[in-house]
Amino acid sequence: MRSRILAASAIWSASILLSRLVGLVREAALGRTLGVGGDADLYQAAFTVPDFLNYLLAGGAMAVVLVPLQAARLARARAEAGQVGEREALRDAHGQSRDAHSAWRSIATIANAIGVALTLLCTIAWFAMPALVRLAAPGFDAGQHVELAHLSRILLPAQIFHVLGAVFSAALLARDRHAVPALAPVVYNVAVVACGLASGTAEGFAWGVLLGSFVGPFLMPLVACARLGFRWAPRIEIRGSDLRAWFMRSLPIMAGFSIVVADDWFLRAQGTILATGAAATLAYAKALLRVPVGVFGMAAGLAAYPLLARLAAESRHGELREQLSRALRNVALLALAAQIVLTCAGSDVAALVYGRTRLAPDEIASVAEALSLCALGLAAWAAQPLLARGFYALGNTWTPALLGTAVALAAWPVYGFARDRFGIAGLALTSALAISAHAVVLYAFLARRLERAGAPRPTGLVAFTLRALASSAVSFGVGWALAQMLPDAQTTVGAAGRSAAVAVGCLASFATVGSLVGLREIHDAFAPIAARLRGSLGTR
Repeated sequence: MRSRILAASAIWSASILLSRLVGLVREAALGRTLGVGGDADLYQAAFTVPDFLNYLLAGGAMAVVLVPLQAARLARARAEAGQVGEREALRDAHGQSRDAHSAWRSIATIANAIGVALTLLCTIAWFAMPALVRLAAPGFDAGQHVELAHLSRILLPAQIFHVLGAVFSAALLARDRHAVPALAPVVYNVAVVACGLASGTAEGFAWGVLLGSFVGPFLMPLVACARLGFRWAPRIEIRGSDLRAWFMRSLPIMAGFSIVVADDWFLRAQGTILATGAAATLAYAKALLRVPVGVFGMAAGLAAYPLLARLAAESRHGELREQLSRALRNVALLALAAQIVLTCAGSDVAALVYGRTRLAPDEIASVAEALSLCALGLAAWAAQPLLARGFYALGNTWTPALLGTAVALAAWPVYGFARDRFGIAGLALTSALAISAHAVVLYAFLARRLERAGAPRPTGLVAFTLRALASSAVSFGVGWALAQMLPDAQTTVGAAGRSAAVAVGCLASFATVGSLVGLREIHDAFAPIAARLRGSLGTR
């Protein structure tokens, strides 16, 4: 079991890193092709309505809900087949075990029901798009609304492929097949880049999203499932399937609108009101932020969830809290270090990724400022997946959904106020404060829930915080000094060199000071990175 979890964690960590790097290439193609003008704003705003449909059917949480349901059916199949290994049980059970066959039939039923619902919603949205885009982008004029409706309609079918693909990916994960679900986002990003660069227009990037969604998130998992014995029959069987259970467990996510996703909606809408290029500037800053968030936060959440779920199922709540606390501290340290790098080297990172051809120096500075302010919430963004999975492991999907919705509702007027008073900087700072509030509230409620279950309170939290802040302060000072001392970069190579120098100085000082002040978590957080570096250099 432990070797399987380690293997899955390695696959997901590597694939998420690769996906984020390819995602950076996608953002670089966007910035170097569209800049921060009206076309870039249109492209970013075009995702609002399609993403909303995805959220309505809890596409992003499909694995969290479906994997346990499928795992239960497969466990019954293994017991019936009398096998020990999962793969042997599946092979013997294929065509013979009633429970193994019903697991595939359940996937077909859920996929068919979701497909019908999404097709209906997409049809309604298609015809209602002229009215919907006025809500999504209130700052656009009539001509921009027409173009936005066109781009949004291109992106609509992509949500069908994303959500159905999530169903098939969940079936693969339940069968301990991680490679295809992990690599699908990489294929998606490659298609977006290829189509966008080939056309050089926002519409070309939109068609790339549609093509990439079909080939990567949808077709690849579907083919992988078919190779394992899945047959997609056009029927919906409510009795004997997991359709009702899936709906009931997904309902909290469907009913709520967490700040985790609403933040992007708010930034796009407020950006279109503020000025031309504001929505694109904020989107570019958030895209750079998603690289460390995905590598640290998402990977940690995916890796920790199986263990947390097992500890919760065995009522070992003390160990669950200990494991969760350890993972949160490691993620927080990595996020703090990344935050300092992005803050000190923000302008060089923006210039390196988005280039200086389509972005003027003041536009690069605006992206860097937004990135620095958004990065204040990086630790919260990285911790949120872990905290949410702590609730999911305890079988609670309502609490994180309701808390996220409450934070979103409370934050919505603040976004408008910040836009009017402080412009792009105010929106970026509000984004960081909103996600930080969400993480704090999640942590408080989860801690209370675990205490009620008998888990002891974690110790050393104050000491950890003080040591981490001391390390951060010194690291920021070193990074700021390097940024002031090094000559300004006028080329891509120069920006890369400045970014690398600042990053090395920040990370080295952070790790050194952390070790000196007794921050034991430094080793746990940075040891995997050091091990990979030693491996790449051929040393031990």
